[in-house]
Amino acid sequence: MSTHEADQAKEQAGTLRSPWWPAGAPDGLAAPFDGSLKQLQETLAKDPVLHSLDQVLNANPLHEVIPIDWAEIARALRTVWLHSLSDPAATMAMAARMNAEFWRSALDIWSEASRRWLGGDAGASATPAASADKRFAAPEWQNNPLYRTLKEMYLLASDWLLKQGEIAGMDEAERTRIRFHLQQFVDAMSPSLLLVSNPAALKRAMETGGASLAEGARNLLADIKQGRLSMVDATAFAPGRNLALTPGQVVYRNKLIELIQYMPQTPKVHQVPLLILPPWINKYYILDLQPKNSMVAYLVSQGFTVFMVSWKNPDASMDGTTIEDYMELGPLAASDAVREITGSPTLNVMGYCIGGTLLAMTLAWLAASGDKRFNSATFMVSLQDFSKVGDTAIFMGEPAIDFIEQQMMQRGYLDSREMSNMFNLLRSNDLIWANVVNNYLMGNKPPAFDLLYWNSDGTRMARAAHSWYLRNTYVENNLMHPGRVVVKDQPIDLGRIALDIYAVGAEKDHIVPWYSAWRITQLAGGNVRYVLASSGHIAGIINPPGGKGIFWTNEKPAETAEEWRRAAMRHDGSWWTDWTKWLAEHAGKKVEPPSLGSDQHPPIEPAPGSYVLEK
Repeated sequence: MSTHEADQAKEQAGTLRSPWWPAGAPDGLAAPFDGSLKQLQETLAKDPVLHSLDQVLNANPLHEVIPIDWAEIARALRTVWLHSLSDPAATMAMAARMNAEFWRSALDIWSEASRRWLGGDAGASATPAASADKRFAAPEWQNNPLYRTLKEMYLLASDWLLKQGEIAGMDEAERTRIRFHLQQFVDAMSPSLLLVSNPAALKRAMETGGASLAEGARNLLADIKQGRLSMVDATAFAPGRNLALTPGQVVYRNKLIELIQYMPQTPKVHQVPLLILPPWINKYYILDLQPKNSMVAYLVSQGFTVFMVSWKNPDASMDGTTIEDYMELGPLAASDAVREITGSPTLNVMGYCIGGTLLAMTLAWLAASGDKRFNSATFMVSLQDFSKVGDTAIFMGEPAIDFIEQQMMQRGYLDSREMSNMFNLLRSNDLIWANVVNNYLMGNKPPAFDLLYWNSDGTRMARAAHSWYLRNTYVENNLMHPGRVVVKDQPIDLGRIALDIYAVGAEKDHIVPWYSAWRITQLAGGNVRYVLASSGHIAGIINPPGGKGIFWTNEKPAETAEEWRRAAMRHDGSWWTDWTKWLAEHAGKKVEPPSLGSDQHPPIEPAPGSYVLEK
């Protein structure tokens, strides 16, 4: 397109008024874009069309089953569309390139098919490589020219739309939001989600005489009735039956925690015990799934005395439970009991995810008063600096926090489904759409998978504590400002944490980006060993020896996470072996195992206890 034609196109676009154009907006397109993108975003936020769409879609019963925010998707698409009108020449040029690429790809596909049908040499790409995308794993997506063309058209269109979302001049938070919702739209538009364009589902329907479709309809109706998408066979697992099997006893209980002491598995154990603080937004047994992948079982087999905090599942009666209660009744009360039972004046401690955030606050609080009960600390995929939180930032803006707080005010807690939906959307292809295909199009039962069972076994959030947490971390990032957070009359300064630290990040973590987990090396005052694990927030941590794990270490100091990564050394295997070696160096000599419980803290009931079973 010539410069003159482009100018004409801009002039014509400026006189158009779309039915989607916000009421009260100027007739020309120049004003919103010449002013700033912020004006456009504010206009869209007040748009009555999108507001009505939001109400209608969220009232749909399918919204609970497939928790996609279609109103936000529509807002993102509209933003991209309006922005494209500000520079139609660039938009048309990009569309032309996509169109040419599509026709070139289609021509190649059908040329190969023609050569195969005629019995000739189809060339090097006659047998396409299997797709790495699980949605297109069926052989028809590669070998059938119709399906392959459909797949290529979808992938090219998806790539084009996502590139349209990279709007220059938009602040990073808004660009992230636009990109996220465009990705949700792209995922939802996959041809694999329609029966007519899913070869595997059509094949199964023919093989079963339509029985798979009938079973899929029954699965859908059952999910609508229960108000959520079934991701796992809920009858296949239960803590104490085939999960959380490591032998132990509940040796302490208060209104917020049960403390589990695990039975020793070696004749001698390290003198300094280990206390584990899991996140209270999940059940603790992610760290004690089945014997083959239980971190707890591995630790006791290596001669460590292990104590586990099992958080209570809050209900409306715990509405006023504060973050100070979580500290006092959690790590402080648990560490008092551990020291009394074992006779050890000090203990090592590990915090996982949000448990690590609470641990950092506790360590800083103890340091301010000179309390040295903790000998070393381990942080697993844990945030202290919330300036870069990855894709979770989509759900942590001021309007979203306000909405969450309104829900908690009504109930006294945040329902576990709200948190589950958020995390599931971060991996919608794997955790939402794959189950839609499996349950509804294929007519299969949900899979029996221990990690998915744990993922669906959520917990509620106590209102006061969770509101404090969201405001002081995701919204205001107050832990980065010494003294701004005051807990139990003590100002919090992470720089006062002087003990040795082992920290773990996960390479593909969407919840705690690895470079954010690395930040503890800059924040704490002690020596920090940082290790980067492969995979994501869960699979990167639950990765026992003998599997396919990879991890990276770097013995040299680094000023930035990127500098650390460039000089890091790769190791094959599980990082558990590196951690237990480090932990052993901080756990003292080998001694006779302590008894399970004591006179002051006698055993109450066998592990996994009662709190973990609460629904």
